[in-house]
Amino acid sequence: MSIGNRESYAAATDELTAYASSASAADVAALGDELLAVARLLTGEPRLRRALSDSSTPAAQRAELAGGLLTGKVSAPTLKVVTALVSARWSTPSEFLTAVERTGVNALLVSASAAGELSEVEDELFRFSKVVTAEKALAAALGDTSVPATRRAELVRELLGGKAKPVTVRLVEVALSGFGGRGFVASLDRLIELAADRQDRDLAYVTVARPLAEADEAALAAKLSELYGRGVSLKVTVDPAIVGGISVRVGSDLYDGTILRRLTEARKAFAK
Repeated sequence: MSIGNRESYAAATDELTAYASSASAADVAALGDELLAVARLLTGEPRLRRALSDSSTPAAQRAELAGGLLTGKVSAPTLKVVTALVSARWSTPSEFLTAVERTGVNALLVSASAAGELSEVEDELFRFSKVVTAEKALAAALGDTSVPATRRAELVRELLGGKAKPVTVRLVEVALSGFGGRGFVASLDRLIELAADRQDRDLAYVTVARPLAEADEAALAAKLSELYGRGVSLKVTVDPAIVGGISVRVGSDLYDGTILRRLTEARKAFAK
């Protein structure tokens, strides 16, 4: 997102923050659902998307168009956030759509935070991502864009209903439609990152051959937090194939101290 687009997005974020400061977690979640419904509308209506983000049209006129379309169909707080988005300047209609969708997701994350559930939501998203990655048939079924997202959402609700927080289920449904234009699994990964960032934490993807002891996890998290200057959330995967050692990825940084890597390097050296 460019600097100009980030400034435009900030106006809607301010509206969301102001509303969330006095609203219940359920009301903020409802606002998020309505914003995501608006994003779905814009996805299917490219002409409308262009009209609402056309900077050659006065902002007041674009806001009036949005109001005419949405008044009576969404709540007043949702319309206020949409108006802030519509009134801003966007480099492309797709950036505008991304901002609407992102604001809806942020509202769901804010609602989870207000309910004291955001850390659980982050962990549930990660665990589901691991299940999907491990089960190729499930990944194919959920990522099949030839099947309507509403039908794939039914499968998600069967899998997670009563087992995960409602916000977790809702975010997985967002991923089905390709959050920010990504594939399903990549969308899940991005949503996990946003959940961690909302808690002012980085994500550390850790791969080990055997489960880490609780004390070792705590020590690793503390060391990484010291290194990166903010909290770090560990996402641990056990993979016996690495034989031993540990691999840690934080953003684009990879620390690979696995025995598998050393064996691979040794084989390459002998092959020369």
